[in-house]
Amino acid sequence: MKSIFLSLVILCYSNTIFSQVGHIMQGAGAVNMSMGGAATGQPLDISGALHWNPAGISQFDGTQVKLDIGLFFSSPELFSTVPEFNSMGEPTGSFFSGSTKDDRGVSPMPSLAVVWGKEESKHTFGASAIGISGFGVTFPESTSNPITLPQSMGGFGRIESDYILLQIGFTWAYELTEQLSVGVAPTFDYSTLELMPNPTANPTSAGYPSTDKASAIGFGGQVGLFYDSGSGFKAGASYKTTQYFEDFKFDNTYLDNSTGTNEFNMDYPAIISLGLGYSTPALDLAVDYRYVDYENTDGFSTTGWTPTASVSGFGWKNMSVVSAGVQYKGIDRLPLRVGYTYSTNPIEGDVAFFNIPATAIIENAFQFGLSFSADNNLILDGVFHYGSSGGTTSGPLLNPMFIGNYPPYGAIPGSDVSYDMTTSLIMIGARYTFDGKEEKTN
Repeated sequence: MKSIFLSLVILCYSNTIFSQVGHIMQGAGAVNMSMGGAATGQPLDISGALHWNPAGISQFDGTQVKLDIGLFFSSPELFSTVPEFNSMGEPTGSFFSGSTKDDRGVSPMPSLAVVWGKEESKHTFGASAIGISGFGVTFPESTSNPITLPQSMGGFGRIESDYILLQIGFTWAYELTEQLSVGVAPTFDYSTLELMPNPTANPTSAGYPSTDKASAIGFGGQVGLFYDSGSGFKAGASYKTTQYFEDFKFDNTYLDNSTGTNEFNMDYPAIISLGLGYSTPALDLAVDYRYVDYENTDGFSTTGWTPTASVSGFGWKNMSVVSAGVQYKGIDRLPLRVGYTYSTNPIEGDVAFFNIPATAIIENAFQFGLSFSADNNLILDGVFHYGSSGGTTSGPLLNPMFIGNYPPYGAIPGSDVSYDMTTSLIMIGARYTFDGKEEKTN
C-alpha cells in the first residue's frame, strides 16, 4: 500500500489551504447574514453597508455602534479511492476506499462596525473590523481512508489548516443629491495561515513539511454608489479591489526534523456587487449579485506543479453569488427576516484534487433572523444559518511524478477523491444608537 502513496505526496495537502482560503463570507453581522448577505441596494444595518457598499452608510444618522459574534460549525467529509498494487507494482484490480470526517469544532466570527454623521450633513463616516474569512479543517489520522493513513503506512496522516483574515475599513460617504450617494473605503487586512503539511514548499526525501503559523499584511479599497428613489425603490453598486498581500513566509519542519523556509503569495479576490431593494411600511426586499474574480488573483490564477513538485497555484474559476432576503416589519418591535444565498463552484474536476476538501464551497445557504427593539437606542439581533455544498466535488488523484501543467496533471487511473459538507452558524448582535435617531431605511 505504501507504494501507492509515495507517488502522490502533496496532493491531499494542497486542499487544506483552500478548504477555507478564498471563501467569500456571504454577510457581515447578524442582520446582513439573515438577509442572505444582500445589502448593496438595501442597507438595513451598518455592518452590511460597510462591508458591501460604502455609499449605503449615508442612510444612517447619528452615531451607531454594531457588535456581532457568531459561532460557526462545519461538517466536511473527505472521501478517497485508490487502486491496489501487488509486490511487483502491478494493479490487482481491487480498490481501497474510505472517508474521514472533520473534527475541528467551532470557529468564532466577530464583526464590529461604527457609523457617525449629523442629520443635516451630507457627510457620513464609518469604521469596521470584520472577519471576512477565517476557518480551517482538521482531518484526523485514520486507517479507514487511504489519504489519512498514518505516514508510516504511506498515507498523509493528520491534515490540518488554520486561516484567519481580518479586514479593517475606514469609510466616507457623501450625498450628491437627496437620492444619490457615493462612498469610498480604504481597507487594511491581516491574515495568518498554518498548514500541516505545506504543499507550497519543495518536498525532500522526507516528504512535505509542516509549518509554523505565518502572517501577512494586505491592503485594498472599495467604492460604491447608492440610489434611493424616496418611493420605495433602491439600487446600489460597488467594487471592492483585490486585497493585495505580502508573501506568507513559512518556517517549515520536515518529518526527519530538518528545516527550511519558503514564501507563498495569496491575495483576496476583487468583487463586483450589484443590488436592488424595495421597501414598504411592512416589508423590505433585497437582492444582490456578486462577481468574484479568482482568475486574476495571485494564488488562484495559476495551477499545476512547479518543476520541484510544489503547487504553483490552485486554478479557481470566477465565481457568481446571488443573495436575497425579506424583512417583515408587521410585528411591533420584532422584525423577522429570511434569506437565501446561491454560489457557483469555482473548482473544476481536473483540479479538484488540488483543493480537497474545498470546504469553503457552499452552493445553497438558508438563513432565518430576527431583531428585538429593547428601547429607542438598543436593538438586539440574531440569526441561524444552514448551508450545503449541494453534492460532491470530485476528481482523480494526481501524481507529481508525472508533472504536466495541463489537464489531467498526472491523473492516476482508477483513483478518485471528493468532498462534501454542511455548515451552520449561530450569531447574535447588538446595535446601539447614541442619540436615539433611527436609520433612514426604516
